[in-house]
Amino acid sequence: MLWSVLAAALAPGLALLAYFYWKDRYDAEPLPMVAKLFLTGVLIVLPAMILQRGLTLWLGESPFVFSFVISSGVEELLKFFVLYHMIFNHTEFDEPYDGIVYATAVSLGFATLENVLYSFLQPVSFGSLMIRALLPVPGHALFGVFMGYSMGRAKFSTGRQVRYHLGLALLLPVLWHGLYDYMMVSVPTGWIWVAVPFMFVLWFRGIRRVNRANAVSPFRLLKREEEINS
Repeated sequence: MLWSVLAAALAPGLALLAYFYWKDRYDAEPLPMVAKLFLTGVLIVLPAMILQRGLTLWLGESPFVFSFVISSGVEELLKFFVLYHMIFNHTEFDEPYDGIVYATAVSLGFATLENVLYSFLQPVSFGSLMIRALLPVPGHALFGVFMGYSMGRAKFSTGRQVRYHLGLALLLPVLWHGLYDYMMVSVPTGWIWVAVPFMFVLWFRGIRRVNRANAVSPFRLLKREEEINS
């Protein structure tokens, strides 16, 4: 039973990480680097919990403050901090889609440990694990897509556009994550009817960013030439 619960808690995050990794059409990132970012996402759960506890004692727990400051604000800021300082200027960050790969790795590392803690610190059922596999964990992945897409645009921009896209890399995940949390705490009954359409919107917008990032890869033409010559 213990191992089955652990596997159920780990599977969604690892499966989503593999999905976004394989969506890199032209120049796959080194697995050790992706694993490093994933594990870093795991490690920032503890400081996030400490900061969230302190802010809760200081600011209270109103739905708006909890959703946009204590929850999404703290978590997305830590993910952004890690991503910017570990990968933004790294030589492996050599195409726009790389931002999505590394941002989803950090986000899913965070979400996976969060899922494991949820599974072991309170009684869970198969149904609750399924709901988490379909809602919170993919939510973190898609917030990572928004962050990584904007960071990819910042990486290959110049002048003021760099700061503009870096700002969006933090602002957009905070807003989407905060909106998701606000819906969860503000709709005590029937929340599933709000959460499912919301997730469809997130997936639609996220996949559009995935396709756009791949479409502007500098390796796209090189791969096409290789296919023509082979």
